[in-house]
Amino acid sequence: MVKLGRTIKLRLYPDTRQSEQFLAMSQEYQRLANIVSQWIFDHEFQLSWLKINHHLYKLLREKSELNSQMIQSVFRTVSARYKTVQKQMKQHSYRYKNEANKWIKVPRNLTWLVKPIQFRRPQADLVRQSNYSFVDEMQQISLTTLGKRTKLNFTNKGFEKYFTNDWKFGTAKLVHNQGKWFLHIGITKEVGDFDTKDNPQIVGIDRGLRFLATAFDSEGKTLFFDGRRILRKRKKFLEVRRQLQSKGTRSAKKKLKRLAQRENRWMTDVNHRLAKTLAALYGPHTLFVLEDLTNVTFNTDDLPKSLHNSHRSWSFFQLESFLTYEAQVIQSTVVKVNPAFTSQRCPKCGLVEKNNRHHDTHEYWCKKCQYRCNNDRLGAMNIKMLGQDWLSGVKQPKIKKLTTIG
Repeated sequence: MVKLGRTIKLRLYPDTRQSEQFLAMSQEYQRLANIVSQWIFDHEFQLSWLKINHHLYKLLREKSELNSQMIQSVFRTVSARYKTVQKQMKQHSYRYKNEANKWIKVPRNLTWLVKPIQFRRPQADLVRQSNYSFVDEMQQISLTTLGKRTKLNFTNKGFEKYFTNDWKFGTAKLVHNQGKWFLHIGITKEVGDFDTKDNPQIVGIDRGLRFLATAFDSEGKTLFFDGRRILRKRKKFLEVRRQLQSKGTRSAKKKLKRLAQRENRWMTDVNHRLAKTLAALYGPHTLFVLEDLTNVTFNTDDLPKSLHNSHRSWSFFQLESFLTYEAQVIQSTVVKVNPAFTSQRCPKCGLVEKNNRHHDTHEYWCKKCQYRCNNDRLGAMNIKMLGQDWLSGVKQPKIKKLTTIG
C-alpha cells in the first residue's frame, strides 16, 4: 500500500476575542520554536525529539503558557524543519572549479549553517483531538488557545470530498494571512501499490520550455504540450521585473515581492494542471518515465537571449512531484532515468551522435540510417526505452554510447 498525503485549507471565522487568542498563542509558539532552534544549533544539531524533550521540556513548561501537548509540537516542528534543511543541503552539494578547471562537489550538512534557523512568522501546529477537533456534527471546530479551548465556525469549500472515512486527519497548522485565519490540515489515505506484473503501459516524457512536455507511449503515439504561451508570459514577467528593479524604490521592492509571489502561483498552477492532465490521459497502471534533471544544464541555443535563464528558473522538480502524487492516486508510478544521450541516440539504429540534432530546425537526422524526427519526440522515445529497461529489471538504465557509423 502507498500512503497519499494532501493538505486541506479551512477558512476560520473567529470573533475579535478569538483572533487575539490565536495571535497570542501563535506568537508564543514562534518564540519557543526559536529557543529550541538555538538549542539545536548550540548542541551539534541533535535532532532526536527524545533528547530535545529531555533537555528542554521542564524549562519551557515552567516559563510558557502553552500546554504540554503544544510544547511537544514545538519540538517536533523545529526538528522537522532542520531535517528538511538537512535533506535539501544533501541534495545540493557545494560546487567549485579546481585548478584543472574541473567541477568538484563537496557534500554539505547542517554544520554549514552559520546561524540557527529562524521562525519569522507566528504559527502553531495542532494535534488532532488534543488541540483541535470537529464538533456539532462537523459544523464547528474546537481549537486550543493559551486559556480554554474555543469553538468557532469554518468553511471547507473545495475540500468537501476529503471529509470522508477514506481520509485520516493529522497535524494542523494555524495560519494568519492578510487579516484572515486558516487551518491547514495534513490528511493521508492508503491506496494500492503500482504492480509491474499488471502489464503497465510506458510513457516517456521529455521536459522543456518550447514544449513543457513531450510524451511518447507504448502505442507509438506522441503528445506535445506547447510551451510558447508560457514563454511569452514569462517574458512579460521579466520585463516588469526589470522595470521595477531599475527604480529601486521601497514601493517598487514591495511590488517586486508581490510579482514574484504571483509568478510562483502561476507556475504552480501550470505544473499542477499539466500533471493532472497526464494522469487523466494515460490512466491507471502507467509507468511515467522522466529524466533525472539533478544538476543538468539545458541547452538554450533555440531560445531568444531574453529567455536563456528560463530553463534554470522553471520548476521542473515541482512538475515531477505533482506527477508522482497524481500517479500514485491511480496506482501508477514515476521512475527517473539517466538523461545521458537521450537527445542524441537514434531510436532505429542506436547511433549516438551529438551533431545529428539540429537546434535551428528542432529536428534529429541520423547520419547512419537517415531516420528523421522532431528532436523533442526523439528524447521522449529514448526515455520511454529506458523505462522498458527498468521494467525488465535494470535498476539504473542508461544509454550506452554507440558511435560506429559504418
